[in-house]
Amino acid sequence: MSRFFLAALVIVAPLVKVAAQSPAPTSPPQTGAKPPAQTTPSPSGTPTMEELVDSLGPADLQAFITLLKANFTNPDALTDIELSRATVQGLLVRLPRGITLLAGKESVPSATPSPFYSELIGGHAGYVRLGTLNNANLQALDKALSGFAAKKVNDLILDLRASSTTTDFALAAEFAKRFSPKGKPIFTVRKPTARQDRVFSSDREPAFRGLLMVLTDGDTSGVAEAIAAALRFHNKALVIGQPTAGRAAEYSDLPLPNGKSLRLAIAEMVSPEGRSLFPEGVKPDLPVEMSLSDKRQIFQSSGEKGMGPFIYETGRPHMSEAALLAGTNPELEAAEAAQQRRGHAPEKPPPHDPVLQRALDVVTSLEVYQKH
Repeated sequence: MSRFFLAALVIVAPLVKVAAQSPAPTSPPQTGAKPPAQTTPSPSGTPTMEELVDSLGPADLQAFITLLKANFTNPDALTDIELSRATVQGLLVRLPRGITLLAGKESVPSATPSPFYSELIGGHAGYVRLGTLNNANLQALDKALSGFAAKKVNDLILDLRASSTTTDFALAAEFAKRFSPKGKPIFTVRKPTARQDRVFSSDREPAFRGLLMVLTDGDTSGVAEAIAAALRFHNKALVIGQPTAGRAAEYSDLPLPNGKSLRLAIAEMVSPEGRSLFPEGVKPDLPVEMSLSDKRQIFQSSGEKGMGPFIYETGRPHMSEAALLAGTNPELEAAEAAQQRRGHAPEKPPPHDPVLQRALDVVTSLEVYQKH
């Protein structure tokens, strides 16, 4: 079933609610290259500075520097070193995902590994959050998939929203092999200075063959972006959420003479269909907005509470048939009004995960469709 058909079902998805709440379960520095500048005019009709600069051809750029040096009132601002600094500063702005200037080796602390997490939601949909792509989480993934297989779970939601870049590409590919067909490429690392691309392919049968949803956002970085692209290509997985970080690249820290370092993207990752994932990343098939702070709060709390409380919006009790038909609750509204009169704001509801909710809506819609 193609992802285009899945996307069409989203029209009816908001009408479908998951019936039962599931029980509780048994970020790195931004370093990658900026997407190409947009050529469409700004909404005001006045070109932005970036658009103006992008419109300059080689002759314009050369003439700009020549005229500047010959006519500017302060020649000291146009020395070779100042022009070089301006070039470096401009490149750092224009290529934020490709280059970063580091004060030293210790200037960027190592990110705390994100834990693996899984549970069965609503009694029918498996949920897996890979976390950091390391050996411990790979073993946890195998255990979770084995448990889902024993329960005959055919629908899986793979959450990559806490999976950041790693330098161990072979290990990261192992995660994708659990879902990718044997013998098929997962991603390619392409380095301009290398004589041959490094191709990472699956050498085993997948551990899961059912319906797959993939969740992404701006915290999905590096090889995790390549995994999302591979699963969409090979498994027709529907990617839901927000665009990935656009840092699907291999980075190297190169020393500068004064002790500082240049962190540089030296190779790009390419999807199975041959598309470079750097610097544009992976765009979702089904965009759903959610703040990163809410998501991180939910992930931190889910270990104790499970994901259920953050998926299912709590219904307000209706005290009469008229209130039920009108969609109101006079008793609760009166209590909230009394709180406000006493100077107390109503209690803030817990954060909600609309990305995961939408994935569940699509899964549930498909189940209803297949039964008919």
